[in-house]
Amino acid sequence: MACMGAGADRVRLDKWLWAARMFKTRGQATEAVQGGRVHVNGQRAKPARDVRPGDSIEITRPGHSPMVIVVTGLSDRRGPASEAQALYEETQESVEARERDRMMRRMAPPPPGADLAGRPTKRDRRRFEDARRRSR
Repeated sequence: MACMGAGADRVRLDKWLWAARMFKTRGQATEAVQGGRVHVNGQRAKPARDVRPGDSIEITRPGHSPMVIVVTGLSDRRGPASEAQALYEETQESVEARERDRMMRRMAPPPPGADLAGRPTKRDRRRFEDARRRSR
């Protein structure tokens, strides 16, 4: 894919993550990078780090297996999802790990104290949150 936006052959990491629709806002992308949840080529990065085609980016989200992608295109503007998907390619191992996680979550029993018969009451929600805090 051709390079879009002002950057010729490199784009800031936080802008690229936002343009590739990995995060809903650029602020969230910056927070994730600063929080150590994004690694470029196996090393922790800063939000202003330049990303180039061929770079490997590992994104870790709480409760999910890490997503490993390879940069195939550059953009510093957020466009349609079809354009965003052309900016990267996810590794096969990453796809398989995410699929395994998805299946495990599907097959997991419901959280303790959760009555799935209807909309949870305020009391149900408090029980659910308490159980989640204890399980961490």
